[in-house]
Amino acid sequence: LFYTEKGTAQKTDTIMHVNGNVMTGDFKKMLYGVVTWKMDGMGTISLEEPKVNTIISNKQFEVKMKDGKYYYASFDSSGIARKVYLKMSDQSKLVNVDDIVEVYPIKNSFWNRVSGNFSLGANYSKASNVATLAFSGNLDYRKRTSYFSLAWDSNDTYQGDTLSSSKSDISIAWQRSLEKGWSADVAIAAAQNTELGTKLRLGLSLIAIKDLAYNNWNRLYTGAGLNVAQEKGYDNNSVTNDLAGIFIVYWKVYKLSSPKVWVDANISYLPYLTNGPRNRVTFNLNPKVNLLSDNFKVGMNFYYNYDSNPSSEAAANDDYGLNLQLTYSFH
Repeated sequence: LFYTEKGTAQKTDTIMHVNGNVMTGDFKKMLYGVVTWKMDGMGTISLEEPKVNTIISNKQFEVKMKDGKYYYASFDSSGIARKVYLKMSDQSKLVNVDDIVEVYPIKNSFWNRVSGNFSLGANYSKASNVATLAFSGNLDYRKRTSYFSLAWDSNDTYQGDTLSSSKSDISIAWQRSLEKGWSADVAIAAAQNTELGTKLRLGLSLIAIKDLAYNNWNRLYTGAGLNVAQEKGYDNNSVTNDLAGIFIVYWKVYKLSSPKVWVDANISYLPYLTNGPRNRVTFNLNPKVNLLSDNFKVGMNFYYNYDSNPSSEAAANDDYGLNLQLTYSFH
């Protein structure tokens, strides 16, 4: 009987609500101020961090704090309101629940470490016989203090049965978390844009990233580094090799009480250090609201690209688009 009870306890997590209620189930993760919690009979539910009094779990988690520090620990009750013990192999640390910004279980299987989303958008005008199809998404693979990310974005415009313009981007990145909110990011990307005259651009970016704000309603972080690129335009077969600076700002705003809302925005600026003068700017805005469940969201995606000196002489200096999107997320 003792052996059975111990085995069961290892699979049961407990959250004490601020109103005194006790909830048992499976602690899936905590991100952006919301705990994802799976309970028998109720399925997966969301609980806002300010409503959590304490957490008890024997499982191992990767815990990120507001000051940027990482711990690999289990949770134990402290007996003090809104404080919890992080239990590590050699010590225990008492922390405020509000100072925890991310919690991920340390999982062994490859599939359980993968998360992502897929988005599909479309627009059509009968008067102009113009249709736009958009497909985007990302896959993230988490390890301790680092993760890999594969992201893609494709926007194709058709007039009748002819492809009139196309914009595609794909990138794979590796990001390593450092101390005090700093991260190092290495990314390889490929891009194509008929409006800006870019037939193919291959690039490698090295970026230092710093969290400026991270709490239960927003995350703001910025980065700076270098970008090395090789580019070919549509109107000639010549290839240019370029070195540019890169400055980025990401802002994520979220309201994860019903109705749940996500707003992702980012802007990047690349001043060219060779073959200039040339400046490129990219801006993306993606607001979404949950639809039926947390796995499905509906929203829009707006992008704007600017190039002061495109690789093709007849190309435009800017390109922008707006699409309605349906998004499916997992893990």
